[in-house]
Amino acid sequence: MAERKEVPKVIWARPERSGRGPAPSLRREDIAKAAVKIADGEGIEAVSMRSLAAALGVGATSLYRYVESKEEVIDLMVDHTFGADFHFEASGDPRADLAAFARAMRALLLAHPWMAVHSAGRPTLGPHILAMIESVLASIDGVGLEIDEMLLAVGTIDSYVRGRVLDQLAEREAIRRSGFTQDEWLERMEPWMAGILEGDGFPLVKRVMIDARTPHDPDRVDKAFEGGLERVLDGLLAAVGPTGDVP
Repeated sequence: MAERKEVPKVIWARPERSGRGPAPSLRREDIAKAAVKIADGEGIEAVSMRSLAAALGVGATSLYRYVESKEEVIDLMVDHTFGADFHFEASGDPRADLAAFARAMRALLLAHPWMAVHSAGRPTLGPHILAMIESVLASIDGVGLEIDEMLLAVGTIDSYVRGRVLDQLAEREAIRRSGFTQDEWLERMEPWMAGILEGDGFPLVKRVMIDARTPHDPDRVDKAFEGGLERVLDGLLAAVGPTGDVP
């Protein structure tokens, strides 16, 4: 029979400092703040034990007194960022609160682009993330949804926000890489689009080119986000009656 692998305790289940040895000169918050600053300025790839140690003014090996791996550093970063920059306050209106949650998530991810990927998937469940989950779930508690449906609602909105944010971040990267803004890119595409208009194919694409206002709207990104969010909320809350009772 294979010996069961010992699973280490998550960082928040361990004391901040060991009872033995010299008093630590750093706090986990110091490590998280320094790592977030590097990631925001240079990208998550620039965060390493060596670069982090240099930013903190300590030796790289000494960091292992506080964290066991870079993965733990990222866990600390994600949780710290939710605590510092996720601004959500329930109003008592479930629909408005879900919309506020979506906008708060969008603002957080756009301010810290590395978070779009590294805070997705398996949650780290640090204290700040637990507080965020609790507050968002509490904002829709009692409207007639089972707990699994509540999780589905919050998860669906989270996925919608991340999809929109990744599109926006990809546009930023395209502008950086090509040097063309959205309007300049559209202008560059005009000769190609003119040829499509003269051809026989793509009738719906032609309607977009002739009639659609969205591609030329200076507020197109924000309007697309808000319009899509309204439709997501319509779908999620369709089974809940106006008084909070499931029909």
